Parts: sequence; C-alpha cells; structure tokens
Amino acid sequence: PSCLQITTLINHKDKPKRSDKTLQAIQRVGQAVNLAVGRFVTVGEAIANENHELKEEMSVACIEARRAGETIAQLTDVASLDHPESDSHITIFTDKTGVVKAARLLLSSVTKVLVLADRIVIKQIITSRNKVLATMDQLEKVSSFQEFVQIFSQFGNEMVEFAHLTGDRQNDLKDEKKKARMAASRAVLEKCTMMLLTASKTCLRHPDCESARINKDGVFHRMRLALEQVIEIVTDSRPNGENEMAPISIYSGIREFKNKVEGLRENLYFLSKENLSTMLEVILEHTEDFTDSAYTSHEHREHILELSKQAKMELEQLVSVWMQAQNQKTKDLMEDLEVAILKTCQCMNDLKREVHGAATSLAADLLKYHTDHMVLKALKITGVEGNLEAVAEYTCKLSEQKEQLVEMCRLLRHVSGTEPLEITCIHAEDTFQVTGPQIISAAETLALHPSSKIAKENLEVFCEAWESQLSDMSLLLREINDVFEGRRGEKRVYLSLPRPGKHNANLKALKPVKLDTEEQAKIAKLGLELHLLTADVDSETEKWEDQENEIVQHGQGMSSMAYSMYLFTRGEGLLKTTQDLFHQAEIFATEGTKLASALHALSDQVHDDKPLLLLEAEKLISMCKQLQITAKASAQGKSATFTKVDACILKTRNVMTLLCQLLPLCCKLLRKNKAGNGCLKPAPPWKEDRIRTGTNARTPERRVDTFGIKSLENHVTNMTFLESK
Repeated sequence: PSCLQITTLINHKDKPKRSDKTLQAIQRVGQAVNLAVGRFVTVGEAIANENHELKEEMSVACIEARRAGETIAQLTDVASLDHPESDSHITIFTDKTGVVKAARLLLSSVTKVLVLADRIVIKQIITSRNKVLATMDQLEKVSSFQEFVQIFSQFGNEMVEFAHLTGDRQNDLKDEKKKARMAASRAVLEKCTMMLLTASKTCLRHPDCESARINKDGVFHRMRLALEQVIEIVTDSRPNGENEMAPISIYSGIREFKNKVEGLRENLYFLSKENLSTMLEVILEHTEDFTDSAYTSHEHREHILELSKQAKMELEQLVSVWMQAQNQKTKDLMEDLEVAILKTCQCMNDLKREVHGAATSLAADLLKYHTDHMVLKALKITGVEGNLEAVAEYTCKLSEQKEQLVEMCRLLRHVSGTEPLEITCIHAEDTFQVTGPQIISAAETLALHPSSKIAKENLEVFCEAWESQLSDMSLLLREINDVFEGRRGEKRVYLSLPRPGKHNANLKALKPVKLDTEEQAKIAKLGLELHLLTADVDSETEKWEDQENEIVQHGQGMSSMAYSMYLFTRGEGLLKTTQDLFHQAEIFATEGTKLASALHALSDQVHDDKPLLLLEAEKLISMCKQLQITAKASAQGKSATFTKVDACILKTRNVMTLLCQLLPLCCKLLRKNKAGNGCLKPAPPWKEDRIRTGTNARTPERRVDTFGIKSLENHVTNMTFLESK
C-alpha cells in the first residue's frame, strides 16, 4: 500500500494550480504513508531489540525509514505551502525533488528492514528444526516409558513452535509451487507426529519385535526427510548444489508445444522444425505411461494411440507448409499455415482430453472401489486374532491396492493442470508408497502380539493415515476436474467466488469488466481505507482467546472478503471483474447478517450494555441490507458500473468501521460474563505474531493448522504406563 501511495504522489499531474480539495487529498496520502511507516518501523525496532546480532543494521534502516516518512508528511502538508490568499488555487509542491529523494530513501530502507527480518525468520526456522532433530535423536534411543514421555512432551512443544513458524512462512511464500511443497512437507510432519508416538510406544513395549522396529524406523526416516525439505524451501537451496528437477507432465508439454506452434503466426523463424518434433516426441513418450498401464481401459488405450499417430501426421503437414511459407510468403500459403496450426492444436486438445478422461475415470473407479476400506478392516480383525496366515494374505491385497493407487497418482500428475496440483499428486504417490509397508509392519506386530493394546492402537493410527489420504484424493480429483473444465485456475481460491452455472445461471453471458488505470486511481483512497480497516479487524480478532467463537469467525471471514475487495481496487487478487466484486459484496453482506444474528444470541447471555449491543446489531443489519441492494442493482455503461463499484466499496468500508467497534465491545461483554475466566489473550511478541504481507495475510489458507496440536497434547496427556507394568 505504501508503494502505491508513494507512486501516486510522485506521478501527480504537474499542473501549476490545484484546488484546496486536491491538496487536502495529497496531505492525507502523505500522512497515511507516514503512519504506515511508523507502524512498520515499530515492528522493525522490536525485532532489532530481540536480535542483537542484527540490531545495529536494523536500527539504522528503521531510523532512515522513519525520517523519510516524516519528510514525505512534511512536504505534503498543506499548511507548509505558500499560496496567495486571493487565489483559490495553489501550487501543489514547493519541492517535488525532495519527495522523490524521500521516497527513494524510504523504499530502500524499508526493503532493507524486510530483508533483515527475513534473515531472522529463516534463522528461527532452522534453529527450531535443529531442536526438533536433536530431540528426535533422543527419542530414538530411549529405553523406558518414563523417559520417553518426558522427552516426547518436550518434542511436542518443539513441534508446536516449528508448526507456527513454518505455517507463517507458507503463507508468506509467493511462489505457488514452493507453497505446495511446503504444504506437503508439513502434512507429512503432521501425520508422522502421531505415528512416531504410537510406533515408539509399540517398540518400547515389544523391544525384540523386528516388525515394530522397522515400523518405527520408517517414521523417523520420513520425518527427517520432511524436515530437510522444509529447510530446502525456506533457504531456497538443494543438497550438494543439485538443481531441482521439475516434474514433467503431458499437460505442461502440450501447453508448451501449442504455444510454440501458435507462435508461428507471428514469427516463422524463431524455432526449428527439429525443436517441434522433439517436443512432440517427449509428449508421446509420456502417453506411454497410459498405454502401458494395466489399469487403462482398452477403449482409452486405443484412442490415445490413434491420436498420437494423428498428431505426428498433423505435425508433418504443418512443417511442410511452414517450410514453404519461409521461402515464399504468399496469401494462400499463409492461409494453409493457419489451417495446419489449427488442426495441430485441435489434435493436441483431443489428446489432452483423452488422457484426462483415462486418468480421472480410473481414479474415480479406484476411489469408489476402495471407499469401504475392507482390506484395512480385515487386517485389524486378523491381527487381533493373531492369525499370521490371514494377515499375510491381506497384506498381499494391500500391496496390490497400493500399486493401483500409486499408478493412479502418476497418471493424475500428467493431467493435473497446474504445478501445485502436480506436487500434490507426487506427495500423494509418496504417501501411498510409504504408508502401505508401514501398515503391513504394524499389522505383523499386532499379529505377533494380539493382546497388545498399544500394537492395536499403532495399527489404527497408520490405517487412519491411509484412509485420510484416500479422502484427500477425492478432493484432489475434484480440483483437477475443476481446472480442466475452467472452473478454477488456481489450487486455492476464496470459496465465495462466483462459478459459472452455480451462483448465477446467466453468469457466462455477462461481459467481464475490469477497472482501468484511471478508475483505479480514483478509487485508490477508498480502497486504502478499506485495507487499513481489515488490518484493524484482524488485530481485534487475534486478541480473542476462543478463535472458534462464532463472532470471531464471521469477523475473520468478513475481513478476508473486504481485503479481496481492496485488492480489486488495485487490479490484483482473485476478483478479476466488476461482476466478481458485486458478488463478493453480496456474500460479504450475507456474512454480516449472520454476524448480527450471533450478536443477538450474545445479547441473551449478557446484562451490561445489552441495549447498546442490540442497537449496534440492528445498525449492522441495516447496513448489510443497503449493501445487498446496491450490489444487486443493475448498472448499464462504464460510468454507471464504476459508480456502483464505488458505492459497494464505500458501503463495505462503513460495515468494516462498525465491525471495528463491535469486536472489542463483544469481547469485553464476554469477559465480564465469564466472571474472570477471560476471553482475551496477551499480545504476542513479534516473532509469534504473523508477519503478513499482501494477499497472504488474508487468503483463506492464512489460518494454518498447526499439526493437529490439540490431538498431540491429548496423546501425551492420556499416555499411561499400564503396559510397562
């Protein structure tokens, strides 16, 4: 926001005269910059005080930033400008050069603060990882339950800290690919933490059991790999300087191939025919994953082979016309080239559709077939019975199931459509590959010790991880289909975004409209005010101890939506058109109405300030109704549409202003009502708070789950030593 404000100041139109109204607007922007810098520097100074090795550098950068912000505020202060009293118009700046210098200094110092803070965060994550690894080494070597419980309690606390740090980092990542890899690694750590607990307990209870030792070793190994991958992502490095190999899929190959083919329309000489032929060969090699698979249907296999053959023929025809066009650029040849380009691209689209159908139909069939988890149930029953022969039979069936699911993941990766989804498919494949043998070793341990409660619990934990991954695959399949059908272009989007055919039957017929640069400039101040209000609301909701409270959840949802609307005013974010904005405004108003209902429910529980609370609730309902009416009103033409946009943002800002007043009031009333139990938590130090930027702070995934910490604590609390007796 500060960069946008500074740009507005620097790029103002250099007219010799400006009205008082314009100068006052400029003064407000200058003050907003100074205020934002002041907040920013306060955090930077707190960081400096807690990290002595960078204190001097950080302090200097903070001082420079504060000085530059104050300079900008002074240079945009209307009171400091000379102007004749007889003239209603005045000179905009006495010293524009000074503002430019101050802006450069400000951006430079702010960047330095960010870089230094980032170094500290990375150091924190590495230090936290090292503590976790050290405690894991101790856990691996313990020989008694009592010692294990003490160390595991420490391990749990360290994992909680690591979860918070990596969760914030995941939100801060701009690269969707890295974000997906981080999410996959954290998912492994989340599940493995529970597995480590039960696998270690089983090994302690049955120290001479080889299958129990194998089971435990597998968990420790996987956790160490996941911890290492987190550090690779955070430090942007690979072990031994290796380059990361990007997964190659049929979709990405086809996309690149089509781009090259269509590029021939603009330039006939930018690549060679050998390059195109090689690209097609690579794509067709990958289709062999489908044609060679035992799980691909005969019909799909035949169609893929036919389309592969046709693609070669279309490329030969394209190359022939292309070579002729290079020698003689006639109208007829260019028309023939256009036809060849269209036919080649159409053939690739047909191939893409066919492999997509083959992968998704296989996935749907397998997920439906394995939804009853019969093999897992049979393993649990035969294990408790101590029936080694039956356990061996069902472990073979589980191995077959694992191979089917691994193959399914490999094929889905080819048609996933986006890099984050490709990474999710790879993660799922790894999970099935590793969890299958772990279930088998856990089942064998139970069969050898059928009366062991801990061995039974251990098998349950691994089976739950398998079932959870199958459930995740259903969601993944849905996302892949959504991307293919054009319903979703990104892995994660805000849930209230309109989807064709779902929220509005005529949505496809609507002409998408975006704000142009001039309109964005007009609405920038209003958008900025909305942004500042979302920050205030977030600050208030974070003070609540009970984050599951209905009022808090509605407030967080409204803040997320308001932030999306702010990003729209800048031409950023997931709201791409005015229709998206209007729909978001409707959803925002609906959420506000739900909040009002929660306020009414709260009023029945409290005695103090009840009339005030009811009055504010009614005011909120009225504001939300007005916003809904505005959002649903028709607007024809560019001017009317912009007026409607302006009105929606303005009414949203008014609701957010009221929300800023309501949240502290509700928390105060609840605190009184609980008679000292407290609903407020103390303000956290900077390093426990979330250093949030841009969209990351308010996207739906900002509330990062921390490894199922409550269930982890419950496991530690409920641990008993009955079996050690």
